[in-house]
Amino acid sequence: MDLVKHVEENFVDQKDFPSFSAGDTITVYYSIKEGQKTRTQFFRGTVIQTKGTGATKTFTIRKMSGTVGVERIFPFNMPALQKIEVNKRGKVRRARINYIRNLTGKKARIKEKREA
Repeated sequence: MDLVKHVEENFVDQKDFPSFSAGDTITVYYSIKEGQKTRTQFFRGTVIQTKGTGATKTFTIRKMSGTVGVERIFPFNMPALQKIEVNKRGKVRRARINYIRNLTGKKARIKEKREA
C-alpha cells in the first residue's frame, strides 16, 4: 500500500483546483475531441458528493436539464479537465446529498453560505 501512495505522490501530476464540497454550485470546463477538432464544453451543477483519495478521487455533479436530472461523475485527475470554477457555496449538513435526487422545485434549492 505504501508503494501505491509513493507512486501517486511522485508520478501522478496533481492539478490545482479550488476546494469545494457537497452543496456547492460549480462549473467544470473539459475538452472534447471530435475527429481532428477539440472543443471546450462546460457542465454547471450542484456537487452531490466527493469520493476516494489520491489518484482515484472523483466528484459527482447534478444539474436539471428541463425536467430531467443529469448527473456526471468526474475524476480529479482526468486529463481532459481544464478548470473548475466555484459559482456558489452551498450550506448543507451532509457530505453526500443524495436526497436532492428526490426533491423538485423550491424544495430542491440549497441555501447559500454567508461569508462574514
